[in-house]
Amino acid sequence: MDPDSVPPQLKREGSDWFVIYNPKMPRMMNIENMFTLEHNSVVCCVKFSNDGKLLATGCNRTTQIWNMSTGAKEAVLADENAPKNGDLYIRAVCFSPDGKYLVTGAEDKQIRIWDITTKKIRHILAGHEQDIYSLDFSPDGRTILSGSGDRTVRLWDLETGKNVHTFTIDDMGPKDAGVTSVAFSPNGQLVAAASLDKMIRLWDASSGQFLERIDGHKDSVYAVAFSPDGRSLLSGSLDKTLRIWDLARLDSHGRPTGPSGCRSTLTGHKDFVLSVAYSPDGNWIVSGSKDRGVQFWDPRTSQTQCMLQGHKNSVISVALSPTQHVFATGSGDFRARVWSYDNATGAM
Repeated sequence: MDPDSVPPQLKREGSDWFVIYNPKMPRMMNIENMFTLEHNSVVCCVKFSNDGKLLATGCNRTTQIWNMSTGAKEAVLADENAPKNGDLYIRAVCFSPDGKYLVTGAEDKQIRIWDITTKKIRHILAGHEQDIYSLDFSPDGRTILSGSGDRTVRLWDLETGKNVHTFTIDDMGPKDAGVTSVAFSPNGQLVAAASLDKMIRLWDASSGQFLERIDGHKDSVYAVAFSPDGRSLLSGSLDKTLRIWDLARLDSHGRPTGPSGCRSTLTGHKDFVLSVAYSPDGNWIVSGSKDRGVQFWDPRTSQTQCMLQGHKNSVISVALSPTQHVFATGSGDFRARVWSYDNATGAM
């Protein structure tokens, strides 16, 4: 999209970025660039700490921790014992809820738990048979969820480093069911996993019971996220769409009372949707795409609020600060960028 063809009240331009607002929707926000964080390789993942004070970014061989007050790099984490030859992309990062640990997942099938204070590895979790693509912490901070190309989702004990449960995908179809994205529900009761076989699967987190397979995307699902109230599930796919699913209510035994249904399909990206997230208040959905754009959507209307172009390559990862109106983007252009999104007062 050419920003020059858009009327001034429908756009906002920075030195190397611009935002275009949807003319059919009231303008509800202003976006500004806060920090641009340069890296030596593709930025595969971005994630905020629970207090919003730190941002972790994963790239080739290293994980960086950045101060969100200043934009300064506070730490670089690299496993000195990892083989020196070839690439080793850090594809997933996640802070523990108490902020003491950072967990990283990499191409070498290993999950590393870093003590942030000492910058040392506390545990290495081995067991996955392919790349680690996604990580999430349980809300109580005791267990770590991991998703891998090996078609399994694993649950690990933070204290002991032991694999306490493996959720396997047994209903193999003709397509590879490698896991691309995992998430705990806000109450910690459900585990969701997105997969290359176009499906999203749900399990009971405590019993390991398989609950449901959610089918509807026309291509691999690359991203999944629960809404803050836990009632909906958001997914992003290589079919260029996002979908919002109304989750089935669970009965007294924790089983779904019916199938989860697709409430709406969000269309507007021109290429693969690679990452999705909810704002902490549930008022916005954010997506990153291979089309180099980031879109903000209103989950109530399923309409896009605005489109941000601020990267020269795919937006691989998006994350929102849990405490402030701030979000981060990680891209194939060797950059992570941090942005503010404020309610537009007096905006056209």
